[in-house]
Amino acid sequence: MAGGGARLRTGAGGVKTEVQNGCHPHTQPMNPLLWPVRSVANGLGLAWWARVQTRTPDAVYWFGPFVRRSTLEAALVPFLADLRAEAPAAIEHQLLRTQRSEPLTEAPELG
Repeated sequence: MAGGGARLRTGAGGVKTEVQNGCHPHTQPMNPLLWPVRSVANGLGLAWWARVQTRTPDAVYWFGPFVRRSTLEAALVPFLADLRAEAPAAIEHQLLRTQRSEPLTEAPELG
């Protein structure tokens, strides 16, 4: 579903979880046949990404790339549910058509 490589997320109690290939415990891996299309769309700045920002812990997660906005919207639901389970003080997200590369997680302790 989601793109990206392995990254760390800080969960409840400060426990760090490695997320492989954008897949969280409640999502399925992306179809590898679609990677070339997503890669080209991302390279051209036409891919859809979600920028998800949490407070306490403070972090920004980039979720994507997706070729269609509707696919991103559907895949974002379990991603946000997973984040809410970690009980951050606040979660905000934006859907953007942009080009992204690593890092896909931005947090004070990672920077």
